[in-house]
Formats: sequence, structure tokens, C-alpha cells
Amino acid sequence: MFGLIGHLTSLEHAQKVAKQLGYPEYHEQGLDFWCSAPPQIVDEIKVTSLTGETITGKYVESCFLPEMLTQRRIKAAIRKILNAMAQAQKANIDITALGGFSSIVFENFNLQNNRQVRNVELDFRRFTTGNTHTAYIICQQVVQGAQQIGIDISQATIAVCGATGDIGSGVCRWLNTNTAVKNLLLVARNQERLDTLQSELGRGKILPMDEALSQADIVVWVASLPKGVEISAEALKKPCLIIDGGYPKNFDSQVQHPEIAILKGGIVEHSLDIEWKIMELVNMETPNRQLFACFAEAMILEFEKWYTNFSWGRNEITVTKMDQIGEASRKHGFQPLLLLDK
Repeated sequence: MFGLIGHLTSLEHAQKVAKQLGYPEYHEQGLDFWCSAPPQIVDEIKVTSLTGETITGKYVESCFLPEMLTQRRIKAAIRKILNAMAQAQKANIDITALGGFSSIVFENFNLQNNRQVRNVELDFRRFTTGNTHTAYIICQQVVQGAQQIGIDISQATIAVCGATGDIGSGVCRWLNTNTAVKNLLLVARNQERLDTLQSELGRGKILPMDEALSQADIVVWVASLPKGVEISAEALKKPCLIIDGGYPKNFDSQVQHPEIAILKGGIVEHSLDIEWKIMELVNMETPNRQLFACFAEAMILEFEKWYTNFSWGRNEITVTKMDQIGEASRKHGFQPLLLLDK
């Protein structure tokens, strides 16, 4: 059995979903209440592969909210993720994906040092961040999305914003190995990590965000958007393809221009209907077919019986593992979300 640990995008969103799911005690409560709310298994899932095999899973709502990522409430955020992992393990789930901010909190705060959660000793082999599959899908969106709008990738400049993160660095490695992209621009806040990545790749130009965006034919956004920062259409090259790999997605509302195409990065479509309700609650356009690639990784691992932390650790995504999970992804009916036909 596979598991998915997720969270909602805001307090307002959480209150709305609590009402929909029939949790009246959560519906009108404020952030302090949510900081103490325990994780809940709120969905049973059934997925059928193109091979004909069917698997089942559970969705664990961590009750974590992005508003908890403050100095005052960070301990609550950490507790949420660890408690959700313990809940999944107690439910005898074989492999569980940490979705959204769950994996970021886990890695940034070294939660691997917190193996004991009350009476549960976490077995980290049962958990995956899902970042390898996410990085692979974003790379496919770059290549196939560019073809859709007529960008020649061999003549293109690609800016990766968040290049030194787990997903961003994997995207850079894959593009550097598997495409003939003309220019690769590396954007991130940590200069030391940028220098290390540039040295590893043997190429790539390090630029501030504004300069990179003005030069890029394709923008891969896998960073958190700094508070108060907005990206305008005027700052971008035309035509331009944006792969918005952030969560929640925010470029659709900020950038609207006929020569700028925006793809929801890290989203996959399954060939067959999935029996669940959670993707409707997070406002997927086709909730019985579309899902986050990190969640799909747990499903793929279950289909393949690869019960291991396939994606784990910071900046350890390799091109070999991306291609491995990509092959299995296609086998079981997952494909990258692309642009609507023009």
C-alpha cells in the first residue's frame, strides 16, 4: 500500500476543505487550533496501471499550513510532518510520499535526527520526497512544452530559478546531460551552492533573478517566490515558456500575455481515472486524472514494488535515477501535463 502526506495552501483553504470533508470542529478555527490539530487519514485511493494492475493507498492530511513557517510556529510545523509520518507508518503503509512543503521542512530542519515520534520509531526507508519524479516531469515539460510553442531548445536560453535546490539541481543535471540547450542560467540565493553546481555541471551562468528572466526563452521556477516580489510580463522575453513548479502555483495570476505560455510544473496526468477525492479539494482542473508528480512517485514505487526511499537527501538526484523513474512512469500511464492545444 502507498501513502501520500499532503497539506493545504492556506488557513482559509484548510477551513473550506474541513467543511467539505465533514470536520465541523476544524471549520471555524484559527491558526492556533490548526497548530495543535493531529494528522488525519482522509481519503482512500485506488489506481490502475496501463499494465492492468490495481493498487490502493491512503491520503494523510498533515494539518500543516504554510503560515506555520515562522519563527514562532516552526516547532508546530516540524511536529506536523513527523506526526504525519508516524501516522502513515502506524497504518502499515509501505511507501509514502512527502508532498509540498512536507519534504522541504523535513530536509531543511534535519528531521532525520528525530527518528522517535512518541511510541513509533520511524523507518525512513518507507518515505520518499518524490522529488526525482518531479524533476523528471519538469524536464519533460521543458522539452515538450518548447516544441509546442516553437522554441528550438538547441538555440534556447533556460533560466532555472531555485537551481541549487533538490529539484532545481536535478533539472539542471538532466538538461545538461540530455539536451543541447544553448545557455543555462543559474539563479539562487546561496552563492557557495551556485558555485558548486556550476563547477559540477561544467557550465551555466550565474545571474541575479531580474537579469536571468529578461534573457530566458524558458523559465523553470522551482523556488519559493519571495514575499512581496511580483513577476511582470514586461520583465520577460517574448515569446517565453514558464514552467511554474512552485506550490501553490502563482504565475497564472501574475503574468498574462499572449506570447507567454505558462505550464503548471510538476503536474502529471494519468491515462485512467483515479478513485479519490483529494485532488478535487486542491482544485485540480481534472481531479480524477491530474496529480502532483511527487505523489505519483509513491504510486510508481508501489506498482514496481520498489519499497525504498527512492528520493532522499538534499541535492542527490541523479540523471540515472530520473530516467529510471521516468521509464516506470510512462509504463504505468503517467505523462507530463502540457499546454492546451492552440
